[in-house]
Amino acid sequence: MSLTSSLVGQRTNIFDPFSLDIWDPFHGFFPFASTNSNVPNSARETSAFVNTRIDWKETPEAHIFEADLPGLKKDDVKVEVEEGRVLQISGERSREEEEKNDKWHRIERSSGKFQRRFRLPENAKMDRVKASMENGVLTVTVPKEEEKKPEVKAIEISG
Repeated sequence: MSLTSSLVGQRTNIFDPFSLDIWDPFHGFFPFASTNSNVPNSARETSAFVNTRIDWKETPEAHIFEADLPGLKKDDVKVEVEEGRVLQISGERSREEEEKNDKWHRIERSSGKFQRRFRLPENAKMDRVKASMENGVLTVTVPKEEEKKPEVKAIEISG
């Protein structure tokens, strides 16, 4: 295995942004053994921010975004459209309340705020964005403008 692939996991092409095995530089960096850890809350929030995975696919009719947000309700998530064709998905996962007699052995589920922003292409209909959430999966659909086909006008040839 080359040095490059050992640095980025099992990814075969480090320049392929759509590789299935995405290198996460924060993976294992925040092994919280207890909630009394010396790691600041901002680091935990950064971990949550980094780990929010969103798929973006384009069909002939729309741009479709899907985000896995287990444990969140639709009231915990915001979908916003900004000027300049920017789609913003954000939210917050609250940390579980700690009881005085609880003894935590491991905390791996991230909590905190997350935010992802996507600049959409010119053909996005930003006024028709729809979002739905089912079974912890947020789906945002941004319809596309129909492609304008050049009008062809036949010219009669005189002779």
